[in-house]
Amino acid sequence: MTLVVVPVRYPLSEHSEATLRRAIELAEAEDADLTVFHVNLYQKSRRVKRAELKRAVEETFGHLPNTRYVVRSGFLVEETILDEVAGEGADYVVIGRKQAGRWRRMLRSITDEPDVEGYLREKLDCTVVTASL
Repeated sequence: MTLVVVPVRYPLSEHSEATLRRAIELAEAEDADLTVFHVNLYQKSRRVKRAELKRAVEETFGHLPNTRYVVRSGFLVEETILDEVAGEGADYVVIGRKQAGRWRRMLRSITDEPDVEGYLREKLDCTVVTASL
């Protein structure tokens, strides 16, 4: 089955909602499963629980069939997302335009090529969709 992974912030920001909306549309169009993913940063004291994430998403979008809610802890958001997307064997990852900017900054620190979509495609072998507000 096709899988779409969408990393989001909690509480859901306007950008997270737009990214999630795009991921839901893509999952429906591709008849795909959807994984809504949040990273709890070790260096932050707030720990989001899976049930909180699910409740917030369903309050905004209603019940989403074929959807998993995943919360992982990590030091770097980007690295934790890479691990999740690779580990799940995702076919698509949907990132927000703001998130794409953070990925570009991270990539500039390790490579001369700030092509986020190309980097993710190379590392993950999946299609990267950038959602805009």
